Amino acid sequence: MAKELKTQATGRSVDKFLQGIKDEGAREDCMTLAKVMTQVTRSAPRMWGPSIVGFGEYKYRYPNGREMEWFLAGFSPRKQSLTLYLMGGFSESGDLMQKLGKHKTGKSCLYIKAIDDVHLPTLKKLIKQSVDRVKKFEADKR
Repeated sequence: MAKELKTQATGRSVDKFLQGIKDEGAREDCMTLAKVMTQVTRSAPRMWGPSIVGFGEYKYRYPNGREMEWFLAGFSPRKQSLTLYLMGGFSESGDLMQKLGKHKTGKSCLYIKAIDDVHLPTLKKLIKQSVDRVKKFEADKR
């Protein structure tokens, strides 16, 4: 039997989670990011697992046919940096990535130390591009 995904939407309070962030700068950055992602995704935030704030939802299908519910965009305040989960990677975002500011990337993760390190309008465009990419992919599957 396939293992169940550990990171799932929960009923935990996003506000309580965000208010519980001890570092004031990180807490303020997360509040800003929550507002930005709410605007871009037009979705209310939900907790996914114990430490990810996700926005929107879609059904991801693996090549083997297995499906899982996942968020359109999300973030988590990690010890080393603020991690943003933007689906689809960054290979088609070269111009925006150059304009973004100080950051690092993983496959679908964007790592920033602080909101002040990046150009916020560019970050909004990256989030929108990611959400639009997922929505288009989902629409094309139907």
